[in-house]
Amino acid sequence: MYPKTQNKIYVGWKNQTFSGAVYCFIAQGKEEIKVLGDASFVPQKEKMTQKHLFDVASLTKVVCTTTVVLRLLEEQVVFLDDPLQKYLPQFQDKRVTLRHLLTHTADLNSWISHRDQLSKEELKQAYLSIQAGDKLGRQVQYTDTGMILLSFMLEELFQESATSIFQKEVLTPLQMKDSSFSPKKDKKIVPTEQLTSGKILKGETHDPKARVLKEHAGNAGLFTTIGDLIRFVRVYLQETNFLDKGTIRSLLQDQTLLKNGNRSLGWDLKDTNKVLFHTGYTGAFLAVDPIAQQAFIFLSNRIHPRDYKMSYIRYRDELIDCYLKEKNTLNML
Repeated sequence: MYPKTQNKIYVGWKNQTFSGAVYCFIAQGKEEIKVLGDASFVPQKEKMTQKHLFDVASLTKVVCTTTVVLRLLEEQVVFLDDPLQKYLPQFQDKRVTLRHLLTHTADLNSWISHRDQLSKEELKQAYLSIQAGDKLGRQVQYTDTGMILLSFMLEELFQESATSIFQKEVLTPLQMKDSSFSPKKDKKIVPTEQLTSGKILKGETHDPKARVLKEHAGNAGLFTTIGDLIRFVRVYLQETNFLDKGTIRSLLQDQTLLKNGNRSLGWDLKDTNKVLFHTGYTGAFLAVDPIAQQAFIFLSNRIHPRDYKMSYIRYRDELIDCYLKEKNTLNML
């Protein structure tokens, strides 16, 4: 499938944009999984396999946090344009709604002094005191803060930790059996960045906020495999009843208040709102076309052992563009 896109992936690997990747194309009811390169090369080489667990960083936002909120919206437990404070009384800004948080239009002042030195309870309190700015509802500004606040809301509603909620409400029912927030040490795990201390993160989330918040984080922290992400994507290809078809169709619309942000609920929108898209800082992304029932899942170890962010982002954007063009060309044949 998609020979031009696969060639672009191969070129990225040869140019050392990443040392290893696992990716999958889904189209015409078929799945094609490919494995490339090494899972790690510091302190020693380890070949990549389909079984490897990846820290998927912000994919946690759509796989876990967004999914639970969408199901609560379907069940009318929560409502999109209600203020967050209705469900999370500890949050101090009455103007911020669930829609603002899901579409990244809350204009939240996310800077927290000495953030990484705080305890998880101190950091939680700092997030609860954040205020929206004067661009509330009018401008998209992608942040982790909205999903962190939504995970606090879920904890208030369910009266248990966010990661326990994600396990019970998403991972278990979708049979994502290899996925977790605390992978066992005997599992095959793709390492991420080498810290200034010399420590290489492996099985511990790369995101510093999620490392502090631990079980309360809704922005990052999920470890998963290509197989489990395929199970998740099948929900959006309407192969299960886990989400209503109406919910999935509604996601293919700009959900910002002014309809000018190209943002859905949790998801970015690509290709004139036909494709749901989301990235993970560590080198992962999902591109899902529910109407054509096609998807592209990409997992890489691009920050192992060093983070070359800007060069990777340029490459990733070119790769996505290549895929969308090739997909549309093939669909017209």
